[in-house]
Amino acid sequence: MSFFKKLKEKFTGDTPPAESNPDKYKEGLSKTRNSFSSKINDLVARYRKVDEDFFEDLEEILISADVGVQTVMDLIDELKMEVKRRNIKDSQEVKEVISEKLVEIYYDGEDEEIEQLHLQEDSLSVILFVGVNGVGKTTTIGKMAHKLKEEGKKVVLAAGDTFRAGAIEQLEVWGERTGVEVIKHNAGSDPAAVIFDGIQAARSRGADVLLCDTAGRLQNKVNLMNELAKVKKVIAREIPDAPHEVLLVLDATTGQNAMNQAKTFSEATDVTGIVLTKLDGTAKGGIVLAIRNELEIPVKFVGLGEKVTDLQTFDASAFVYGLFADMVEEETS
Repeated sequence: MSFFKKLKEKFTGDTPPAESNPDKYKEGLSKTRNSFSSKINDLVARYRKVDEDFFEDLEEILISADVGVQTVMDLIDELKMEVKRRNIKDSQEVKEVISEKLVEIYYDGEDEEIEQLHLQEDSLSVILFVGVNGVGKTTTIGKMAHKLKEEGKKVVLAAGDTFRAGAIEQLEVWGERTGVEVIKHNAGSDPAAVIFDGIQAARSRGADVLLCDTAGRLQNKVNLMNELAKVKKVIAREIPDAPHEVLLVLDATTGQNAMNQAKTFSEATDVTGIVLTKLDGTAKGGIVLAIRNELEIPVKFVGLGEKVTDLQTFDASAFVYGLFADMVEEETS
């Protein structure tokens, strides 16, 4: 069965995957798809045969979608080998190979479990959210609280961003909206003390998950990364194997700047996964692949809209379906 047919069957069949809503991906990636797909179609129309010039132009298209230079080089090498192996002459057939290789390069031999949250079965799970101000960190925590609550989990929030004006209030609004308790101190308090109290409160209330907000910038001279290290130390002292996830929140619309932030945070703290917000607001959704391939950190969630239900568990196949939805429909109809 062709790869496009497999995608269509998986995401538009009778039982699409519960975790990955294909319509959300199709809708949320419309800006990237409109730009990316039209360029791929133009490329295929210009070249009847697959030659070196074809690959050079494809390289440019992929780089312009923010797939990342290193990832593009790896992908082009893989494509050349596959085209040769399958003896593909017609450029039309390459579209499917591109989509297939994008999924392969994302997983790189690992299974799809890399996208799942590592939650504890019978004890409190602590998830630490890190990232600079303005990327949608607090909003992501609110949406995550809603998602986990819908899954039957008891959730508590800890307002550890005590430095940004309005951060505590913003988290409280999300707490009210989702019906989740927020543990807070006054503005300017020690973030580690807030997280400590959050752990105690979550334990005493029999919570399943504690979601911890952290500062994205400090107004004083204390280094942000030192502050995060202190918070992590406090968590580990209370729960030896925690935090169970450190999720770095990045804004997809900032492109390569998001990559730089990811490098900085991953050097300073053990980031276990990425949450990529505002993916629906950019035509350069290829940043997902660049982050995964160049930093070797899985993207665990993506923001595909404003609604509380628009935070989606990431699925590379659903992502590629969203990128190629028009072609999938066209090729399999």
